[in-house]
Amino acid sequence: MPRATVDITPTGQQPDEDPSLAVRNNGGKAPSAAPAPPGRREALLVLSFGGPEGHEDVMPFLENVTRGRGIPRERLLDVAEHYHHFDGVSPINEQNKALIAAVEKELAAAGIDVAVYWGNRNWEPYVEDTWRRMADDGIEHVYVFATSAYASFSGCRQYHEDIARARISCGGGPTAEKLPHYFDAPGFVRANADALTEALAALPDDLRGTARLVATAHSIPNSMAAVAGPQGGAYEAELLAAARQVVDAAAPGRSFDLVWQSRSGPPSVPWLEPDVNDHLRALAAGGETAVVLFPIGFISDHLEVLWDLDNEAKETAEELGLAFARAGTAGTHPAFVAAIRELLAERRAGGEPRLGTSCPASCCYVTGRPTGLHRGQEPSPR
Repeated sequence: MPRATVDITPTGQQPDEDPSLAVRNNGGKAPSAAPAPPGRREALLVLSFGGPEGHEDVMPFLENVTRGRGIPRERLLDVAEHYHHFDGVSPINEQNKALIAAVEKELAAAGIDVAVYWGNRNWEPYVEDTWRRMADDGIEHVYVFATSAYASFSGCRQYHEDIARARISCGGGPTAEKLPHYFDAPGFVRANADALTEALAALPDDLRGTARLVATAHSIPNSMAAVAGPQGGAYEAELLAAARQVVDAAAPGRSFDLVWQSRSGPPSVPWLEPDVNDHLRALAAGGETAVVLFPIGFISDHLEVLWDLDNEAKETAEELGLAFARAGTAGTHPAFVAAIRELLAERRAGGEPRLGTSCPASCCYVTGRPTGLHRGQEPSPR
């Protein structure tokens, strides 16, 4: 089933001109610094990338992801094999269901009466369908939790576009605001630090103290990285800040490297480097004997983490004779689930909207569209 295609840019307006997506999605008003009005019917939407649920879904899903980008069919077939390796089922769907269940339990325990919905960009439940359901349920305002913690076109702006597309497709419906970037939320940091501690503990005693710590995130085109955030460069800056906090909590005093995975664009287009596999080769050549990867750029162990790290990077490390451990992602760690509740409570209570909620019109805007094929959740995304 194809996703809906609508023009989200008003007639006579350029995509990087005011009013911004954040303003338009909020009904023409800037996200408020005042508390939520009493009695307003509100919801929390978990907005994600989506993924196939069986072999027959794989190619239609990939066609949704790549629509209008001119990706050769042979490239789609190549990526499809990664999904078929997992019986055509993307792990991201069950992971999102588990996260939603944990968030619902967290909100109920805190006495927060806000319904939680789920919508996707590229597969069922499509965000457009979820938006109609929320409108039918009488929801007046939606707080959107995107499954990406960082700035970038794919990690933030495109979620604002998803909201705009959903609102247009159903004639408006509830107003909406995206929750802010949460790369530095204490609960997100704590969840990743606990996972890094566990990964370090999995190494032999004689390697634990000297293993190289390597943070990974989804590579994006250099041109996209350059315009991430209001002043540019925010994707890399936020990842470095998050990784630094995680390492300081799990292994104080240790250094770390930030490298990239899941590159999928043509060789002629520069993307962020080094690739994780190239970096592992450089570490081995430099005399390193052990490595711990921690995928700080992702919030769950979806396909790109499982395939690109647990398959490809692990095999590279084994070929090089490097002892290897991979930290888990935040997933449904209680501290991360609590952080989502806190993000929601922060916006409901008012206060100056932060980046991710209040984004300038030109923030993360790229001319045209990325030509790469993301195989799962984007920098997250995915």
